[in-house]
Amino acid sequence: MKKVISTEQAPAAIGTYSQAVTHGGVLYVSGQIPLVPETMEMVGDDIEEQITQVFDNLDAVIGAAGASLDDALKFTVYLTDLAHFPLVNEAMSRRLSEPYPARAAVQVCELPKGAQVEVDAIVAVG
Repeated sequence: MKKVISTEQAPAAIGTYSQAVTHGGVLYVSGQIPLVPETMEMVGDDIEEQITQVFDNLDAVIGAAGASLDDALKFTVYLTDLAHFPLVNEAMSRRLSEPYPARAAVQVCELPKGAQVEVDAIVAVG
C-alpha cells in the first residue's frame, strides 16, 4: 500500500501530485524546483543558489520520510543548460557521501516557474 509523504519544510505541491510517495520500502520524490517553502517564490536567478535550494527541498521531503540524501538510489537532474552540470556535481559532493547514487542528467528547454534546475529522487526507506 502506498503512503503519501508531505512536509511544510518543502514547497507544497502545485498540481495533481504529492511531494513524495512510499511503497515497498522505496520513496519516490517528485521533482523539486528552487522554491522557498515559506513563500513559494523562486530563491533567485543565481544557478548555484537554485541548486542549493533544490537539494534543501529534497532533503526536507526525504527527511519527512525518515531517510536522508545518502539513502538516495537515483537522482534525475533536469537543467535548462547542461553547462551548469559541474555545479550540480559540486553540490552533490558537498551533500552526499560515497557510494553515490545512480544519476541521469537531461537538458530541457524549460522548467516550471522559470527554474533553471529540477531534481527528482528514488530513495530507499525503512
